[in-house]
Amino acid sequence: MNDQAEKLDVLIIGAGISGIGMAYNMLKNRKGDTFSVIESRDNIGGTWDFFKYPGLRSDSDMYTFAYSFKPWRHREYIGSAERINAYLKEVVDENDIREKIRFQTRITSANWDSNLNVWKLQATKGDGESYLIHAKFLVTCTGYYNYEQGYLPKFEGSDDFTGDIIHPQKWPENYDYANKKVVVIGSGATAFTVVPTIAKKTAHVTMLQRSPAYLYNRPASDSLFKILSKFLPANVTNKIMRIKYVCLQQLSYGLSKRFPTFTKKMLIGDIQKAAGNQVDIGKHFTPKYEPWDQRVCMVPDNDMFEAVKRGEASIKTEEITRFTKKGILLKTGEELEADLIVPATGLDLQLWGGMNLEVDGVPVKAANLTNYKGMMFSQMPNMVSIFGYTNASWTLKAELSYDYVCRLLNFMDKNNHQSVFPYLSQNQNSESESLVSLKSGYVLRAQDKLPKQGNSFPWCNKDFYMSDLLAIKHSKLNDNVLKFDKNSVLADFHGADEGLGNSAKKAASA
Repeated sequence: MNDQAEKLDVLIIGAGISGIGMAYNMLKNRKGDTFSVIESRDNIGGTWDFFKYPGLRSDSDMYTFAYSFKPWRHREYIGSAERINAYLKEVVDENDIREKIRFQTRITSANWDSNLNVWKLQATKGDGESYLIHAKFLVTCTGYYNYEQGYLPKFEGSDDFTGDIIHPQKWPENYDYANKKVVVIGSGATAFTVVPTIAKKTAHVTMLQRSPAYLYNRPASDSLFKILSKFLPANVTNKIMRIKYVCLQQLSYGLSKRFPTFTKKMLIGDIQKAAGNQVDIGKHFTPKYEPWDQRVCMVPDNDMFEAVKRGEASIKTEEITRFTKKGILLKTGEELEADLIVPATGLDLQLWGGMNLEVDGVPVKAANLTNYKGMMFSQMPNMVSIFGYTNASWTLKAELSYDYVCRLLNFMDKNNHQSVFPYLSQNQNSESESLVSLKSGYVLRAQDKLPKQGNSFPWCNKDFYMSDLLAIKHSKLNDNVLKFDKNSVLADFHGADEGLGNSAKKAASA
């Protein structure tokens, strides 16, 4: 390993949609900074390049999922992985971002040094060579799930099954599923994408769910876009479409939280119309939880129910007893025969790309941190993590974060500040929920891995774009919560004053 450290102003980790957007904003708004983007894989795109399962697409509209600075020009507002990757490559190539990206490189450890006011990071290349980076500011754009593996429950008898078992996260390219009998286990967005896509070629595909999920059926293309794009410039059309879909997203989410019973009836009624008399709605599409306790799945152009109506797909809501040689034995005693089983059973959550994080040599325990404005963490200096919305387009929140990072760096330069962290005192530390507000299985399984939220702003972020627009983009930076040039040296990460080092104790009394 080369002991001579490379010096950077900003290090961005991840070259997916978040990292590319952050790099664009750095080039436009922080032209004097030295920065690099670290990407562990050999291509850009993150999720959209990594996953290979059939039908991979966005489950948000592309007018808000795409960047505000580059309009989405397709009438089809549900973006396929191919189109999203092509779009991201255009952004990278048009703005000379590729030269800033270091592929096949992983940050394995990061340690904040309060004496030097830098992050000391160890970067490891694909060939095993390591080198050191000293960065003044760290921006993680790695999302919150583990790319190495998805969640796979222990299914009794899985070794007895003579067919193929393929987790969507490990889908082999060019896998031939034609004329196979397939069972897809799951009730989330992945299952509702894979089933109608492969149903066209399989002998039959069954979606097997333990419990129902909420759906909404929408056309895959937008007629308003078709009309406006004929006589308005692309940037004007894009602004109108973004306003339309932001309003629709916020209205539907707000109604769900304020009037859950009404929203539940509306969603189920919509599915009843889409499914006709082909599906038992009470059994298969009437969840026990409230809308948006878990993410609501989109069904574009009624594709799922059209596959059911054609007899290509079916839905079962039952519990699994075990796998057998021929397929899956249900608790009812029925056996589903299969050549291929696809356990679309969710994600394994992981923060910061799995790197080891320390402050002055003290390991950071994520569950002991509290989130600040959906971007920073209590007592963590010079670090922002880009997280998008779970109830709307990811990019809406990400773009607020890009703007915030650049404003914060400008403020620190203007006032000659070297470090900043959000200070949370012990008596404020009344945590209420995890960083991800959904109650999905993959979130509940990871409660001990995730930072918490408090019960009031700025320690609580409700994922509501309209309020974030004011509270983040247009709020002052020096808010008496951020502490500048008072490094957070911790003996532990429990937020207790007695665990703070001298400089953080000064911050507490400032």
